[in-house]
Amino acid sequence: MSVSEPQSGLIAVESLLGHVFVNRDLLRAALTHASADGADNYERLEFLGDRVLGLAVADLLYETFPDEVEGPLAKRLAALVQRSVLADIAAKMDLGESIALSAAERAAGGRENENILADTLEALLGALYRDAGYPACAALVRRLWEDRVRADVAPPEDPKTALQEWTQGRGLGLPIYTLAGRAGPDHAPVFTIQVDVSGYAPVQGSGSSRSRAEKAAAGNLLKILRGEGG
Repeated sequence: MSVSEPQSGLIAVESLLGHVFVNRDLLRAALTHASADGADNYERLEFLGDRVLGLAVADLLYETFPDEVEGPLAKRLAALVQRSVLADIAAKMDLGESIALSAAERAAGGRENENILADTLEALLGALYRDAGYPACAALVRRLWEDRVRADVAPPEDPKTALQEWTQGRGLGLPIYTLAGRAGPDHAPVFTIQVDVSGYAPVQGSGSSRSRAEKAAAGNLLKILRGEGG
């Protein structure tokens, strides 16, 4: 008897995860977007998986950088669990092809949507935790994140935090971020954010979300303030 398409998709994801689920309903839910099923979807598992991911990455950082104190470790953690990183990992796993979406969501580019990909990966970690416990999740996170953890010799700098520290250290108050524009289709928007700091010309930055655009704007202004450009 040939394997049905849904069954084949589940097996493919199990192969990616390196785990055969005892409770396949967990796996199905983790791969189901709310547009396809308003009740039995990945949202609860995503909530759980987000917490599991944070613990697993923190544990990996604690092991990898034994001499670092809390501040640098926290910066590394924030950089490694941001949605863009999760979406990139999910895309490299080709998870988009296995997500159950409504026809409208598929047409809108849901299989490539950064938020959906990140949410699905978190939901899969939640499902794995419920089915096999924390050690299985920690092993998967190590396999998927270890190269990224070891790639950065120095803790990553968040440009918004760095800009805020720069302005407050000079008595200039907080940077002000405003939406300057939005372009592109709903499934692939481009946001433009303007950042204003007292006494300096406003600077803009763009990104696929408001958060990424704010970081881009902050980074562009920091380059100017530090004499690296402009």
